[in-house]
Amino acid sequence: MDNLYISLKFSDFMAVGNIIHSIRNIMRKDPGVDGDAQRISQMTWMIFLKVFDAMEEEKEAEDSKYKSPLPEEIRWRNWASDDEGITGDELLDFINEEVFDKIKALDIEGSRKAMIVRQVFEDTYNYMKNGVLMRQVINEINKIDFTSSKDRHLFNDIYETILKELQSAGSAGEFYTPRAVTQFIVDMVNPKLGEIVLDPACGTGGFLISSLENMRKEVDNVEELQTLAKNIRGIEKKPLPHLLCMTNLILHDIEEPNIKHDNSLSKPLREYFSKDMVDCVVTNPPFGGAEEDGIEKNFPTEFQTRETADLFLILITKLLRDEGRCGIVLPDGFLFGEGVKTRIKEKLLSEFNLHTIVRLPNGVFNPYTGIRTNLLFFEKGKPTKDIWYFEHPLPEGYKTYNKGKPIRIKEFDFEKEWWNDRDNKKFKNNCWKVSIEEIEKRNFNLDINNPNGKVEEESLSSKEILEKLENSFEKSKELIEKIKGEV
Repeated sequence: MDNLYISLKFSDFMAVGNIIHSIRNIMRKDPGVDGDAQRISQMTWMIFLKVFDAMEEEKEAEDSKYKSPLPEEIRWRNWASDDEGITGDELLDFINEEVFDKIKALDIEGSRKAMIVRQVFEDTYNYMKNGVLMRQVINEINKIDFTSSKDRHLFNDIYETILKELQSAGSAGEFYTPRAVTQFIVDMVNPKLGEIVLDPACGTGGFLISSLENMRKEVDNVEELQTLAKNIRGIEKKPLPHLLCMTNLILHDIEEPNIKHDNSLSKPLREYFSKDMVDCVVTNPPFGGAEEDGIEKNFPTEFQTRETADLFLILITKLLRDEGRCGIVLPDGFLFGEGVKTRIKEKLLSEFNLHTIVRLPNGVFNPYTGIRTNLLFFEKGKPTKDIWYFEHPLPEGYKTYNKGKPIRIKEFDFEKEWWNDRDNKKFKNNCWKVSIEEIEKRNFNLDINNPNGKVEEESLSSKEILEKLENSFEKSKELIEKIKGEV
């Protein structure tokens, strides 16, 4: 029986996967859709309207007085659900001049659902120029029944695949954090029902979905579910990840996602008050980039910088309540950086207990970036006395992570076992503890290597070292030749 169930589930999964594959192929024929990021954006706003309509269908079944915030003529069921409905130029005109125009002009007074839909479509566009192809895409989307919990949960798996495609969609890759990383951070921060969880740079919502699933285990009734929905909060400034995040949360049964389309850093720090405080922050803020001119002036003089990740960390220190907890992804540059970074680290260690730094190996965020990253865990209210470091080991046979060999949640079982038993000799090659006195002597340089680990190059023979060098030179030569050919 179990094998039959698995077989049926796999069959259903493949059926929904085939629909997404078919949509992708149809869109590639359209002259208006330029590249993966536009294709994903186009597909997602259409799916959003279909999902929203399915959610409204369920609300209508529960409440006969339910009223949609959308005008009747632009609800999905009234223009898209009939496979033999309008097509070609008529369809294009209807979408551009009716659907988009009316959504962007929605009256949001007193209607949170209207505000959510209008917010989603603020910076969303219809890229398709062929109305016949658009009708074909719509008909494919109609094959998924979002009122069916089976289809909806299957689509969640497909949705993960769509998000992973962002990794190869140019700069859009920055929106995706490997699921294993988000899950591990949330597992360790462990947000509880009743606590407010924030991701101030939420991207497509990976941390929020993991938090939601973690807290949902404690939900016993509708009132608790409503509280949970209100307490999951996110902010995202870019339109594509914001659209993906909203759709993702609705697919996870959050009717009115509490996700702002905004830049968390654009509000002066002095304008955040107690009502803005949260219990948990789980996030992977953008790093390696610089904010627009003037953003840094929203922060105290001693912390002014245009490095995005640094500003987010200062914001988090402001927003966490006493005993609040944070798990954050930060690059190596933060650990050893000086100047403003030193002052940020001094503040962090004096006001928060930075109890754990998990050092990740190369390639976790490939192909978006090869920068080495770290997972920092801290709590507000007590100064740091010691920092435990844990070096995440690569799986046996791996030299690095890449798209074909991504990091997996199972690998973090090692850290989870160590988390509450840190002095166990079983972990001695992967963990080490550093006192605050030592860190102060280092002028708050947190880039401290594993004193127990082995350096790979020391164990290599002369022949192996020469082979590595030769291979490196060969790759450099190939890259130079490629660049010359493109000039």
